Amino acid sequence: MNLHNFLYGVYPYVALSVFLLGSLLRFDREQYTWKSDSSQLLSKANMRLGSNLFHVGIIAIFFGHAVGLLTPHSWFQALGISDMAHQMVAIWAGSIFGVMCLIGGAILWVRRMFNARVSA
Repeated sequence: MNLHNFLYGVYPYVALSVFLLGSLLRFDREQYTWKSDSSQLLSKANMRLGSNLFHVGIIAIFFGHAVGLLTPHSWFQALGISDMAHQMVAIWAGSIFGVMCLIGGAILWVRRMFNARVSA
């Protein structure tokens, strides 16, 4: 098995399995650490903007990858979507939602690091 087959054929399934099993174990064993309502109660400054940008961006990126990777190529051709159009939509939508996610994550990170009540 060469590196390319491992990185693109095996590793994504290993990462997905670790993510799902880790999430289930954490939910089962440490239910009260599953969410963090307390940081919003401490300070609401920039929470709504940062959280909405981050979550909309990450969900759109996830479903964009799911549609792009799991939809057969023949379906796009049957819908009349050319390869170039499909690639351009993927690049532009991925860029827009990636920047949204990055900005939202940065807002939340700055809030977490520099707000005294939240960082404590």
